[in-house]
Amino acid sequence: MSAILAATLKVVFLALMWLFILFVANTVRTDLFGRTATASDLTDTPGPTGARGAKRRRRRRDPSRLVVIAGRRTGLEAPLDGEISIGRSADCILDIDDDYASGHHAQLWQDSAGRWVITDLQSTNGTYVNGAKIAEPTLVGPNDVIRIGRSQLKLER
Repeated sequence: MSAILAATLKVVFLALMWLFILFVANTVRTDLFGRTATASDLTDTPGPTGARGAKRRRRRRDPSRLVVIAGRRTGLEAPLDGEISIGRSADCILDIDDDYASGHHAQLWQDSAGRWVITDLQSTNGTYVNGAKIAEPTLVGPNDVIRIGRSQLKLER
């Protein structure tokens, strides 16, 4: 085998190895940090005809309150109707009284499809969903833990 052919095979093998490493790293990143919803993901998509009964069944299992599960205000809750402003300001619907939270830290709202979405309001310390810092509006559900400062919140039924 010629030296040129051997060198070419080495370079091709090395390139394939690097592609594999990048693929694995991207998979691990996606598994650890999840996926945030973009504005286009939150648009209203028409459901199949006859979805009315399924929607009614799903509504019964939907969360009905936002509860502080850890922090200074553990046990504090707010009913889930309309937009909920979260922060340490007295005019917030959910005043979490946390030194690491901004006055108006985050906002929780329901999109037109009935899903709950949290948005960080350009806070200093950020808003986290399941340990990942969010930069865009992010869908949340009953199994997700929202962290603002030292406080942890959860949607409950």
